[in-house]
Parts: sequence; C-alpha cells; structure tokens
Amino acid sequence: MALISVDHVSKAFKIPKVQPGLTGSIKSLFHREYDVRQAVDDMSFALEAGEMVGYIGPNGAGKSTTIKMLSGVLIPDSGDILVDGLKPYENRSENARNIGVVFGQRSQLYWDLPVSDTFDIFKKLYSIPDDIFNSNRKLFIELLDMSEIMDQPARQLSLGQKMKANLALSMLHNPRVLYLDEPTIGLDIVTKRRLRACIKEINSRLGTTIILTTHDMDDIEEICQRIILIDRGRKLFDGAIREFKDKYASGARYRLEFDELPTWQPHEGWSLTAGESYWIVHTEQPYSKEALITLIEQYAPRNIYSEEITIEDMIYRLFERRDQ
Repeated sequence: MALISVDHVSKAFKIPKVQPGLTGSIKSLFHREYDVRQAVDDMSFALEAGEMVGYIGPNGAGKSTTIKMLSGVLIPDSGDILVDGLKPYENRSENARNIGVVFGQRSQLYWDLPVSDTFDIFKKLYSIPDDIFNSNRKLFIELLDMSEIMDQPARQLSLGQKMKANLALSMLHNPRVLYLDEPTIGLDIVTKRRLRACIKEINSRLGTTIILTTHDMDDIEEICQRIILIDRGRKLFDGAIREFKDKYASGARYRLEFDELPTWQPHEGWSLTAGESYWIVHTEQPYSKEALITLIEQYAPRNIYSEEITIEDMIYRLFERRDQ
C-alpha cells in the first residue's frame, strides 16, 4: 500500500470580481460576483515509503495548493487523499505528527528566542521522547553544521542559517513524510549544497519520504529520483528523471567561445543565447555533423563544447511551445 495516495483530487478557489467605480463598489456590497480558478484539477498520484519526488511546474500550476491539502491545511473539493492511512484534513493532529513541512519563505523560528529554546518548545509541542529528541538534535546539528548558531536568537541569523534550523525543526519528531516548498530559495551555492546533502542523508538514514517543490532544477537533479510535472492543476508527466529526459530531450546544444563575439546570422532551426564572450546555440533537430561544421566554419570559435540539455531547458521549451 502506498504511503501517500492522491486520488482524482480537485480544488478550486472563488475570486471576487472587482467592479470599477463607486457604483460598482456599492453593487458589490449587495451582489458580489466571482471568478472560479481551478487550482488542482483531477490530480492522481501515489508515493511509496522512502521515495524522493520532485513536484514541479510553473507559478500558479497548483503545487503549493497540493502541498497544503496533503498537510491538512486545505480541504479538497472532490477526490480523496491518504497520508500514512489518514485523511489529512479530517485527522489534522494525527497527520501533523507524521509530517514535517519547510516553506522557503516562512519560518518556524521564534524571532527573539535562541534556536536551542525553539528546539525545546518543539519537543514539548510534539511530545518527543528524550532519547529521540537528543539523538535527532545531535544528528541535525552535526549534519547541518549548526553548533555555532544554537545559542543565537533567530533575528541574528542569516537566511541560510534560518533555513538549516527550520529543516532541523521539521525533522525533530521523526516524521515519515517531509514536504519541502522552495527550501533553497535565495541561498548561496555553498548553503544550497549542504542542504541538498542533508536532505539526501535524511532520506538515506531515516527512510523519510520527501516531496520537493522548487523552481531550481539543480535541486531536482541532485535530490530526486522521480518527478511529477503539473500545469494549470493537471498532471503532465509522472516518472523517473531518466524517462523525462528520454521523452523531452531533443536536438543538440553547443557552447561556442570567442575572443570577440561575431554577428549572429539567423540559421533555420537554431536558437541563440549570447553571453559576454560565448554563444549557446540549440537546435531541435537531431545531431548533424554537417550543420555543426557549417557553424564552425562561419564563426570560427576559439573553443566549442557539447552541452547536456538540462531539465530546466526541457521544461522551458515545453511551456514556451504551449504559450505560442
């Protein structure tokens, strides 16, 4: 039986229409009209215990709405959700003890309290036994290199330090499921790498099931084995990252470096992204030695490299074609 089951779930929001002018405002007091936005539309998927899944899509795709329903914050309009055998929105207290949640733009820390005091508060909130609390406290201080910040109040911490502390707090009670919503947003590359390594270690050591939503595709490639791609509330793809690349990767991509950038002449089937001293050229067509030789002969680059087409590139082109 799957640890998480989402079965034909839909969720819509009513958004009040804004009537122009004073007359419109008065009318709205007595008869308000609404637009209905379908945030999640007939969504179904299942996760087994221990999976690490990237739940991705553009802004407004329905990612955060899904996470809020899985967390028990929102109630679906239709369909069923089960997390470890519980309906989150009907068993909120029990569900809260089984999950950890980290929102990249929100904090669970108390502004004026030292981090260690916040840990103690969470111990009481979740009734964590002493042995589990002490073991997890030690584990996450070590994994996240937090020993120097434990006695500092939250208001003195950097963004990266706050994110480390929030991740540790979310795992103190040994949840079976961890929801991560943009956990690396705004972080420097060193902190990002440490957080990614810690997330993978959590999964490896504790068997925690992880759902990650993010716009940073490096997070997805580093952490996840599977991705669920959604748009406008509907599922577009669900499978292994390798399967996604096999399905959506197409054409070829090259980096051409120059001492001085020449003038680009449009070539049918090729697109260009220019940097200060380089071009990234991409074609949707299958690899062609003749086409590549033509580019080299025409522009005489100092160096040329073949580059892997990234998940971010694939998703960008997928939604670019949708909007055309």
